[in-house]
Amino acid sequence: MANKSDSREKILQTASRLFQLQGYHATGLNQIIKESGSPKGSLYHYFPNGKEELAIEAVKYTSIYIETKLQGFMDEVPDPIEAIQAFIHETANQFNNPQNIEGIPVGLLASETALISEPLRMVCVESFKKWETILAKKLIQNGVQNEQAIKVGMLLNSMIEGGILLSLANKDKTHLLTIAETIPLLLTKKG
Repeated sequence: MANKSDSREKILQTASRLFQLQGYHATGLNQIIKESGSPKGSLYHYFPNGKEELAIEAVKYTSIYIETKLQGFMDEVPDPIEAIQAFIHETANQFNNPQNIEGIPVGLLASETALISEPLRMVCVESFKKWETILAKKLIQNGVQNEQAIKVGMLLNSMIEGGILLSLANKDKTHLLTIAETIPLLLTKKG
């Protein structure tokens, strides 16, 4: 028998994946319950305020997953260009089997809910900011000035989010791979 935290975790995993792949409006609570294998009462026990609360927690769950993965690459790979490319390649590899995508950033959910749910919008903004900060810190550690690193972190995150949306739309990872390939052009000083 699964313990309570396992049930909550399974609901969050399922909701996160479905919100990322289908969006907020196309994902129903009944589908989350069915695919997670959880009893209906569990969903309402853990998320008594319903779908919006579940979506907020799913974004936080996804954000932590991505932060951990992104920080891992930044810690393990000394060169910032190679570290960022490795993270993008890892993300792109998930498009080999899109039905099993995990931890794709939250751009789809953000674009769909930004004008209708201030709490959801804010949790997405917080997630984006955390990822941008991780990227900026890696650049700062490698000699890029703070202000410039913050701007480049924002640019890189925007490119990755855009690449993910285009890869989802095309059912092809080419956009992400192209972004990874062009990172040296963006981060290499000339002259």
